[in-house]
Amino acid sequence: MKRRPVAILISGRGSNMAALIAATQRQDYPASIAIVISNRPEAPGLERAAAEGVATAVLDHRSFADRSRFDSELRKLIDGSGAELVACAGYMRIMTPQFVEAYAGRMINIHPALLPLYKGLDTHARALADGVRIHGCTVHFVTTEIDSGPIIAQAAVPVMPGDTPLTLAARVNAAELRLFPAALEQVAAGHVRLENGRVVARNGDIVDPLARLFSPPLPEELAKS
Repeated sequence: MKRRPVAILISGRGSNMAALIAATQRQDYPASIAIVISNRPEAPGLERAAAEGVATAVLDHRSFADRSRFDSELRKLIDGSGAELVACAGYMRIMTPQFVEAYAGRMINIHPALLPLYKGLDTHARALADGVRIHGCTVHFVTTEIDSGPIIAQAAVPVMPGDTPLTLAARVNAAELRLFPAALEQVAAGHVRLENGRVVARNGDIVDPLARLFSPPLPEELAKS
């Protein structure tokens, strides 16, 4: 089985990165981790990756005069690692159009909201302020418009009474740790691809079409109907 090499971009603690690394330890997983790159030298995720024997690199964005020069050097690191795919796992940088286009259809991102709702930052606080009953996370292909690329997969979680941004974030993160490896697996295996600005699934829907999401849950007799 061909295992496609992946470059993971991080800026922080690397919880989603760790989930991807763990997934690649499966013998049947179609991807391997070529390198973990952070734009912040102090990112805790770098130590986590190194502890797993994964190659790491730091490219401090504060050392560059502009985004174009930074992204140019980042491309050299990614391509030099042999990576075919790029996974943005808590990577907090706005990318130049040239960088995004270089990896069109090969770069994915996980966002802590059910896109197209709550693009950008502070997603959990904004969801609570709006009183939504269902929140979640999204894995999508990266395009030049922030948090707007075609959706690969989503996971929903309930918003509970008394939730704070921290408690809701923890619930969403637990879903992220399952969703991101599953979505990368679909992309690496070629089960989904980006075509004419849309996600196309090779074997039909990648999400169980019978899955039902209700918040609050329906009574048992209604859920079976």
